[in-house]
Amino acid sequence: MKTHKDLLVYQKSIFFVANIYEITMNFPREEIYGIISQMRRAAVSIPSNIAEGAARQSNKEFVQFLHISLGSINELDTQLEISRIIGFINEERVKDLQKDLGSLKQMLLGLIKSIKNKSKM
Repeated sequence: MKTHKDLLVYQKSIFFVANIYEITMNFPREEIYGIISQMRRAAVSIPSNIAEGAARQSNKEFVQFLHISLGSINELDTQLEISRIIGFINEERVKDLQKDLGSLKQMLLGLIKSIKNKSKM
């Protein structure tokens, strides 16, 4: 790996952040410090922790930051569900976003497994 920017999971998570920003622009303005802020921070946390982990000195630290990204994915999944229930996002859009989150989650799990396997050598 050259840098974190070469990781497909990082690249896809950046585009996912842009989608979350676009979607939350349609939320009620009074939610700017509520669910909008929560969702945006959780989304930004995904690629940010991938980048920070990649800059660490050990694979163990990298994996730790990838696990933080996984936590942010689960947090965002919950926030999407809440947004659907309260009527901020329609069900079809939520399903599409949750599918994207599932893909990111699988990619992160694969990267974690790969790093752990390389560490065993």
